[in-house]
Formats: sequence, C-alpha cells, structure tokens
Amino acid sequence: MRGPGFLPRHLVGGHSNAAILLGFIAAAVAPAPAPAQVRGVYPSGMNATNAGVTPDPGLTYSNLFIFNSRDELRGPEGELVATGEHAVMIDLNTLAWVSRNQVLGGARFSATATFLFSNNSLASDAVGPLGSGGGFGDFFCQPFILGWQTRRASFRLAYGVLAPTGRFEAGASDNVGSGYWTHAPSSGLTFYPTSDERTALSAFVMYELHGTQQDTGIHPGETLDLDYSLTRTLRLRESLQLQVGLIGYSQWQTTGKTGPGLTAEESGARYSVSAVGVAVNLMLPAQKASLGLKYLTEVRSRSTFQGLSLQISAAIRF
Repeated sequence: MRGPGFLPRHLVGGHSNAAILLGFIAAAVAPAPAPAQVRGVYPSGMNATNAGVTPDPGLTYSNLFIFNSRDELRGPEGELVATGEHAVMIDLNTLAWVSRNQVLGGARFSATATFLFSNNSLASDAVGPLGSGGGFGDFFCQPFILGWQTRRASFRLAYGVLAPTGRFEAGASDNVGSGYWTHAPSSGLTFYPTSDERTALSAFVMYELHGTQQDTGIHPGETLDLDYSLTRTLRLRESLQLQVGLIGYSQWQTTGKTGPGLTAEESGARYSVSAVGVAVNLMLPAQKASLGLKYLTEVRSRSTFQGLSLQISAAIRF
C-alpha cells in the first residue's frame, strides 16, 4: 500500500508496499459503544506517500504495523474534556496483484486483500480501565483498482469494501470489529514537479460510506479522509535509495450519527482531526523490497481523541 511506502515509479524494480488503500480497523473507534462517534475506520496517514503510484505487475506482500496512542479527549471546540489512554495496535497483512495488461487508455488493473489483527485498550484517568480487546479484525479488500501514469504524474482510482469479520457484540468491552459494512471509494495522485522525478507531491482521498451496526441499529456518520506528503528521493548507492519527506493527514465526519437512543446533540456532533509528521522509506530495487517508517502527531482535534501515530512497513514483490 502506498501509505507504507510505494516505491516511486522511476526506481528500477519499483513496487508497492502493497498496504495500498486498505487497512481499515474497527479498533480505530472506541472498543465499547459510546454516545459520540470517535473516528472512522481508515487508519489515517497510511497512504500519505506515493499515493498515486501503481506497483509493477505481479504479486506483492506487505506488512504494516500501526501503533496509535491518544491520551486526550477533545470537545466540539477543541477544549480538553478528559484524559486517559486510548491505544490501538494494528498488524495488516496484504496481498496485492497487478495485471500486466493495460485497459482504458493505458491503465493497469490491480486488486488487494488485507487480513489484520488488532489489540486495543481504553482507559480513563478518572475511572480507570474501560475496555480492551484483541484478535482477528475486519477484512478489507479492493477488487477494483485502476492506475494510470504519465511522464510527470501517477493517478489511481479504487473501490474497497470492509467486511465486519472481527468480533463484535453490542455492549461488550472487548470488541475488535466494527459490526458494520463500509464501502470505500478512493483516489490517489502523485505529481513530480522536477525533471528528475525525485521530488514528489502526493495526495490520497477516501470517502467512507458506513452501514448500520448489527445489534445496535446505529448508523455511524460518513467520513472523509485526506493524506498528503512532499518527499525527495536520495540515491545512496545504485541498489539503495532513501525517500524522506513531510507528511500529514486530516479526517472529518461529514454526516450525523443516527439510530435508536441517540439525542439530537449526539446525532449532530461532528468529529475532525489533523496531524503532521515525517516519513522515511528505504528502497532496495534489486531485492524488490522496501522498508518504511512514519511518525505523526495530531495537532488539531474536535470531538475525538488526540495523540500520535507510529507506522512501520515492509514489502517484497515476488
């Protein structure tokens, strides 16, 4: 997946980190039902770099480990409401396949499947532990991805779906699944402003269309996700290259949460969050492999938790 560090297209043997657009996780929301919606299901920032790049034809395996730690709950105006600890660890295992044939004006067709495991916990400084859970999470697949490239830009369109395969029970404090389906159309663009194509501007956009949660009848608000970056690739040796840069993300709840038992105030609440950080991708074209690291700190939150995200990735193309 790009987020974890797709190789820039100009690299010999370039390939993707294959974590592509995928990587949803129900643990991105609070582990137990709460009146306010905490986050969407997309792990923000994972597609910040090389968002428009399609990997070379063939099969790629990637692993992405994400650690999110949030210790402040912010209110509608950004005010501090409570302190505690919301920790989420996600391990995403992704297989990505890219066709050798081209369609629709030179686009390459690809598809991905992601299996993930998660462990999460939520605690309040005032009342102590509120819940925790671990295990196999929701399953994400992208059966339809199209990628185009020109001399100075790469562009991707994709459709993904998150299936609620993770454990979920209304009222339980150890859930690892969302309990609802999510449809996820997305697109990514990478533009190379310099003739050597080593400076890259990337942007990734996804819209989450959530279904109704089983057992509760609650329909979470829809979510808009944006990841972005400015990077530069350095040639350390012929077989070793380093991509470094600034990254960021934003996420907004665009519609109200609806369902039985919710007040007008709860349905009308909207969360938002923004973060900035750095990314480092180490690329070994001859070995068809890459390693990546991202660190982001959240600087503006409304009606949600605020903290940091650490993401470590590795990928190999067969």
